[in-house]
Amino acid sequence: MYPDVMLFVNGQWQPAADGGSLDVVNPATEEVIGQVARAGQADLDKALDAASTAFATWRITSPLERGKTMRRAAELLRERADHIAGIMTREQGKPLAQARAETLGAADTIDWFAGEAQRTYGQLVPARQPDVQQQVSKRPVGVVAAFTPWNFPINQVVRKLSAALAAGCTIIVKGPEETPGSPAELVRAFADAGVPAGVINLVYGVPADISEYLIPHPKVAKISFTGSTPVGKHLAALAGQHMKRATMELGGHAPVLVFEDADLDVAAREMALAKFRNAGQVCIAPTRFLIQDAVYDTFIDKFAAEVRALRQGDGLDEGTTIGPMIHGRGRDNIEAFVNDAVEKGAQVVTGGKRGEGKGFFFEPTVLKDVPASARAWSEEPFGPVALFQSFSEYDEAVAEANRLPFGLAAYAYARDHRLVAALGRDVECGMLTINHNGLGLPEAPFGGIKDSGYGTEGGSEAIESYLELRYVTQAAR
Repeated sequence: MYPDVMLFVNGQWQPAADGGSLDVVNPATEEVIGQVARAGQADLDKALDAASTAFATWRITSPLERGKTMRRAAELLRERADHIAGIMTREQGKPLAQARAETLGAADTIDWFAGEAQRTYGQLVPARQPDVQQQVSKRPVGVVAAFTPWNFPINQVVRKLSAALAAGCTIIVKGPEETPGSPAELVRAFADAGVPAGVINLVYGVPADISEYLIPHPKVAKISFTGSTPVGKHLAALAGQHMKRATMELGGHAPVLVFEDADLDVAAREMALAKFRNAGQVCIAPTRFLIQDAVYDTFIDKFAAEVRALRQGDGLDEGTTIGPMIHGRGRDNIEAFVNDAVEKGAQVVTGGKRGEGKGFFFEPTVLKDVPASARAWSEEPFGPVALFQSFSEYDEAVAEANRLPFGLAAYAYARDHRLVAALGRDVECGMLTINHNGLGLPEAPFGGIKDSGYGTEGGSEAIESYLELRYVTQAAR
C-alpha cells in the first residue's frame, strides 16, 4: 500500500492549510496511487517560524548529542529499509534492490555526518602581543532551505539534511512532489529518533512558488539545490540578490574515455550498470562514450551484450533490473533525442524504442557513430541512452571530454600509468573515477565545476557551507 503524504511542520504531520493536494503516479502503471499535500504560503510561514525558533536551541545542542540523535535515525532507517524500498519503487519506478540500496546508503551518510558534527574544529591564531588571544570558531549559519529532485528521493535529501543537522542548522526541505513518500519516511526516522520539533520541516508543492518565497525570506540563511542547470542558475542568482549562501549540484553530461590498453570486460560491465541504473536518470550517469579506434567495435559489442542482459519491467517484479522513467515527458524527450541522432547518421546497436502498453518505459539504448551535430551529444539526455564515438589520440579525447560547459563527473579506463596521471590533470570535472566506479560515497566530495554547479555534498568539506567563521580577539586587562 502507498500512503498519502502530509507536510511535516514543527514536529507534526499535517495537511496543507488550504487543503490542497497533488496526485502521485506509479510510473510503471500510470495509475494514481496516492496524494501529497501541496503547501501554500501559510504552511511555509509556519515552517519558517518553526525552523527559526528551533534554531535557537539546536545550535547550542552539543555536537555529541546531535550526533547521537542522528545515529539513532540511521538505525531506524536500516530497520525500515524493506518497507521504505517498497514505497520508493511504487512512486519512482526503480527496482526494489536499488531502492533498498539507496535507503541503506542514506543510513551510512547519516552516520558519516554524525561524526563530522564533532570535527568542526576552529583554531587559535598566534597573536602579536603576549596578552592577546585570537580565536576562530565555526558556527551554524541558521535556517537552511533545501530543494531536492525525484531521481534519488532519499539520497538527495539525506546529504543536505544530515550536513545541516550536524552543523547545528535547522532546515526546511522542499521535497519532490513526484516521489514524496520515501523522503517522508526519512524524515519520520529522524523524528522518531528524537530530533526536536521545528529542526526538520518537510514541504511539497509548486516548486517555483516555494523557491521564490523561501529563498529571499529573511529567516533563511542558506540554500542547497539539486536539479537542472537552467533552474540552478536562476535560483543561484536569486540567492545572490539576497546574499544567501548557496550549494548547487546541477546537470552533467559525463564522458567515458576508454583507451586501447584498458580491461574492456571490466569497463563494459561497470559502465553498463552505471549508465542504466535508475533508468539512466542519474546526474553523474556515464553518457558520452569515447572509445579508442583499436578497440571501438570490440568494446561496443561487449557493452551491448551487458545492456541486452538487462530486464526491464515493473520495479516490484522479481528479476527487474531497469524500471520505467519517472514520467511521460522524460520518455518523450529521450525518444526525440534518439530519433534526432539516427536521422543525423547514428546507428542503433540495441534498443531505441519506447515500451508498449502502460508505463513510462523506454528501451535501454546504445547508439554508435553519433555525430557531433546530434542534440544528445551536447544536451544532457537524462534517461536510458548511451552514445558512442571513436577517437585516435589522447588530446582528441580530452578535448571532446572538456568541450561542453558541464563539469560534474567523468570516467576513464586505461592501464598506462603516465596516461592515468595525465587524465587526473587534464579532464575538467569535479569528480573523475578511473578503472572503477567510485563516486557517491559519503566520505568523498560530491559536486561539480563550470555549469555543473559549485560546492560539495560529500566528504569532510560538505559541512563547511553550513558553517560560518567567527573571529574573536581579546586582550587581558
